Amino acid sequence: MPAYALSGSSRGIEIPLAPDDLARGHLLHDGVWYALDAAQGELLGGLLSDTGIGPGPARSLKGFLHLRKKALEGGPVVDNLADQAISPLAFTPPAVQAPAGIVATLYSYQTAGWRWLQFLLSEGIGGLLADEMGLGKTLQIISVLSDSGSGSLSPSLIFAPGSLLENWRRELARFAPGLRVLKHHGPLRTGRPAELQAYDVVVTSYDSAVRDNSLLNMVAWRAIILDEAQYIRNPGAQRTQAVKHLRREVGLAVTGTPVENRLLDLWSIMDFVLPGYLGDKASFERLYTEDVDGAARLEPLVSPLILRRRVAEVAQDLPARIDIPQVIELEEAEAGAYEAMRLAIADKYGSAATLVALTTLRQFCAHPALLDRAGSSDPMAFSKFRRLDEILEEIFSLGEKVIIFTSYTRMADMIAAHVRQRFRAFAGIIDGRLAIDDRQTLIDQFGEVQGGAALVLNPKAGGTGLNITAANHVIHYNLEWNPALEDQASARAHRRGQELPVTVHRLFVADTVEDVVHDRMSRKRAISGTAVVGVEGRDEDYADIVGALSRSPVRKLG
Repeated sequence: MPAYALSGSSRGIEIPLAPDDLARGHLLHDGVWYALDAAQGELLGGLLSDTGIGPGPARSLKGFLHLRKKALEGGPVVDNLADQAISPLAFTPPAVQAPAGIVATLYSYQTAGWRWLQFLLSEGIGGLLADEMGLGKTLQIISVLSDSGSGSLSPSLIFAPGSLLENWRRELARFAPGLRVLKHHGPLRTGRPAELQAYDVVVTSYDSAVRDNSLLNMVAWRAIILDEAQYIRNPGAQRTQAVKHLRREVGLAVTGTPVENRLLDLWSIMDFVLPGYLGDKASFERLYTEDVDGAARLEPLVSPLILRRRVAEVAQDLPARIDIPQVIELEEAEAGAYEAMRLAIADKYGSAATLVALTTLRQFCAHPALLDRAGSSDPMAFSKFRRLDEILEEIFSLGEKVIIFTSYTRMADMIAAHVRQRFRAFAGIIDGRLAIDDRQTLIDQFGEVQGGAALVLNPKAGGTGLNITAANHVIHYNLEWNPALEDQASARAHRRGQELPVTVHRLFVADTVEDVVHDRMSRKRAISGTAVVGVEGRDEDYADIVGALSRSPVRKLG
């Protein structure tokens, strides 16, 4: 028996010492007597004092992690659980209430995630929320921002890709309307730290971490949250170093893909979450080789700090269909190009505008390359397409299948080519160019693929009569004016025979024609479920057309 051991029981993580064992010089464990010599006792006493842990059930995660590291380093500790990944929820008290200030009903696993985040804050350490796509990571983060368990978490700072800032702003307003939120972005953003401190939550981009590093470092942040935390996976990148430089009481990371290419990806994220815990980069690379053995040695150290639930594990809590509206914000140059096009159309058509007049704006929101027939634009040069790529990366990392709907044949070709080149995955297209008799054959091929695959469909060609239950992800890359058409398309995967919840992503560009289409569809569904609305510009569409021609992304840049 070592001088100290970590072991498990029905009560969780145990320290098998009685309070006076050190003074007596021996302990009794499982009916066996063990001697503790004076030197060993003195060393152990100092170790317990340093960690703040006492005998009995381990309540401090920070202390537990310290002891686990000591065991790996050969200290006076043997970790009897060294071959086990400890659940991050092992130390978390059970939830007894819902988060205050949240306008939503959380699923049980989301409530557990919120309590886990509260616990991390109480310990003064960070963590990585790595739930699979569709499980509501954003809502869990907003819940702890609203209810940290110990007073205000103001001011807190959220970093996200620039295209997702508006999405965060809207979700915060939707779920936690009591929080004061500032989107720090664009040419009119403040340069005064006092203004940042006046808000509960500041949402900004990773680019701002570099450009405004001195400004952001003038604020003592209670918490800094990294959305899509894989953005700092490269330790040498300027934005990685800029983010890690900022003052914070605690750092929280959010990503569904914590390890994309190598173990060093995870080191970089954990170095933000708990600086110094895994040593410096050089020592980490020496200790944890890029192989199965290295990953196995690393897992016991990081597993208590990573909360990852899979859809299959919590499927009983989930609805059969999970709808995820995904608001994309244009970059400044993109917004300027859209605005010029909008003004030209408004000037040309004025009050005589019809849905046809909006076609150019809708195509731009799919991809500007659709309007440049001679161009060979890189699809990743557009914000919306980059977000599509990020979603696909997580889907394919899970080895799952996806149906992508788009109205435009050139867009379908761009998406399919990107999937084949970027992910080396199967990608088929079903639209008016494929004979009806050949469509089921392609669907069968899609279903037979082992692992990730994509089908790109025109919602009119693939919206009815097809059963594609091999896919449990649906992406509407551009929204349809008719909500019934979109719902029929989503139903290709969400129907009898589907074993997993279907995640439906609806991508639309903020403060553009697509935002108006989203508002319109939400309104129509609220009134009559899946109302069938005209697609030729009837009288009831006129207000929406006017709204689409007056909505401008440029005004939102500040």
